[in-house]
Amino acid sequence: MEHGALPVFVSVLGLSLALCSSQTYVLDDKAGLGRVFDGVGGLSGGGATSRLLVNYAEPYRSQILDYLFKPNFGASLHILKVEIGGDAQTTDGTEPSHMHYENDENYFRGYEWWLMKEAKKRNPNITLIGLPWAFPGWVGHGKNWPYDFPDITAAYVVNWILGAKQYHDLDIQYVGIWNERNYDSKYIKVLRNALDKVGLTGIGIIAADGDWSIANSMITDPYLNDSIKVIGAHYPGTTTVKEAVKTQKKLWSSEDYSTFNNEVGGGCWARILNQNYVNGLMTATISWNLVASYYEQLPFGRDGLMTAEEPWSGNYVVESPIWITAHTTQFTQPGWTYLQTVGHLSQGGSYVALTDGKGNLTVVIETMTHDHSVCIRPPLPAFNLTAQNAAFQLKGSFASIKELQVWRSQFNFKSKKPSFYEKLTPLKLLDGSFTLNLAEDEVYTLTTVTTGCKGSYADPPASAPFPKVYKDNFDVRNPPFTEAPDFADQTGVFEYYINMTDPGPHVFTLRQVVTQRPVTWASDADQTISVIGDYQWQNLTITCDVFMESVKTGGVFIAARVDRGGESTRGTKGVFFWVFADGTYKVTNDLAGQTVLAEGQSGTRAYGWHTLSLTVNGQYASGLLNGYPLWKNAVVLTPKNGWAAIGTHSFELAQFDNFAVVADK
Repeated sequence: MEHGALPVFVSVLGLSLALCSSQTYVLDDKAGLGRVFDGVGGLSGGGATSRLLVNYAEPYRSQILDYLFKPNFGASLHILKVEIGGDAQTTDGTEPSHMHYENDENYFRGYEWWLMKEAKKRNPNITLIGLPWAFPGWVGHGKNWPYDFPDITAAYVVNWILGAKQYHDLDIQYVGIWNERNYDSKYIKVLRNALDKVGLTGIGIIAADGDWSIANSMITDPYLNDSIKVIGAHYPGTTTVKEAVKTQKKLWSSEDYSTFNNEVGGGCWARILNQNYVNGLMTATISWNLVASYYEQLPFGRDGLMTAEEPWSGNYVVESPIWITAHTTQFTQPGWTYLQTVGHLSQGGSYVALTDGKGNLTVVIETMTHDHSVCIRPPLPAFNLTAQNAAFQLKGSFASIKELQVWRSQFNFKSKKPSFYEKLTPLKLLDGSFTLNLAEDEVYTLTTVTTGCKGSYADPPASAPFPKVYKDNFDVRNPPFTEAPDFADQTGVFEYYINMTDPGPHVFTLRQVVTQRPVTWASDADQTISVIGDYQWQNLTITCDVFMESVKTGGVFIAARVDRGGESTRGTKGVFFWVFADGTYKVTNDLAGQTVLAEGQSGTRAYGWHTLSLTVNGQYASGLLNGYPLWKNAVVLTPKNGWAAIGTHSFELAQFDNFAVVADK
């Protein structure tokens, strides 16, 4: 980097303005280039973060996908990373496994296959990554640990990759290890060998999807080092460690951001997209999550690049991180190379420059202040940033560039009138130089690439609450997805089911299918539960037909005012109306069943259908069984509001049908 004083009059975005002296930053490829750029991505899963997206009607669903994946339109993402479902709670819900049981394989469950195909449809060159956050219980052979039998775990992951290709023509390019947990060197080598054995030699392993500590093992273990393509860290705070650099492997921020997607979230994203490379030599950054498409009251509500949490209304919001992403993604591609001349601006902020090696140059500059770019983690050390003039001098193969396209985002926190991704007049260069008058909280892209575009659609429908009257009989002969619309499984997996043994009205049902506690890092409940509806609901009636499949030990419930989900599901409170296969019932104030409000005989049994009805009004709750009062006036002081829910007493098979809600408020 070279510094110096500029003449008094310089070209600033095509205007001649009198300026004080400016710092000069040289962009040059004479001494060689930096690391190869691998892209910017989004993460669907970890878990169930795209759950509500699939239930949007057209054209809104396709519009959301365009904002995420369509080149030269919105975020134009280069990478899509998805969860390999493990039937377990992995932050905001569970995602179904391709192998619920050891002798079971099904490559059409869930929605990640669909999402990858939609992304690929828009961008055939998108990089696809799979990562398991959890595993079905059988993988651990009764232990909450997936590595005691590494051959079994590796085969499970390899099956998913093979299934992606065989059934969906999807080529997975990278696979991660178990998310954020202690890595197992032996397993990584076993996985590498299992991939190679079936011809998947080109698939790279990302390890350890946690911190940088695996680099120490890689330095001392050549076979482990050879098994790993990318060292991936989560929330690295834009820094790496010397041991990771020493391996000469690709360094990625394989999960980052996880921040509320208001303007400060956009500022966080702008800062780390540049500084992950400037400070940490990370050549890919992947946002958790791709799209906030889960109930907002679940953990980390709205921590996505955009928000799509109302399929019932069609409303979605293109948040600032979409346009901040575009500043990089629309003017670069994986395979471009960073210049060595990247760095920090003298008065705060950063700049990166990339080239395709064919004469194109893209420069991205950010001047995000500390308080307007705080990410959820890790803590951000204090720094100062002030407005500044920055002069850039192009040298080497870029010296002859005469004009650069200019795109600008201004957060304008004081006026609260932000302007994102605005195309300005092209900048004429004088002897390969240009100067920018940089204010606080801005992002600039200057580029030779002329194909950038700020895509748009007509405004989507207005936001609206979940319908107060809702019913679903699950009578879908060929469901496009295995989950019923708007149900968000928090423990267990509830899937469409064809009940061939019932010639009557219950042929098509919803069935809870997880029969063994999964291998998981989250505190999954001991009961299964799926929530639905409006978290603000207070007074309502829920009705559902239930069918237990565990003789004597079976139990099912319907519930109202369910107050939490995600990693906190184990502590869920609400009003739970249970019936059991031993002929009893219970009303509890919690999912764990510890606070009993009423109990008695019900005459319920397994392998027979029963209709439950729960009414909650003010401080009182009552229940019907098969249309007749079973209990009434149970006193409910808290919670005051929450979702509706269905579920089972344990990890057991059970069916549900004719679900209905009528809510007053």
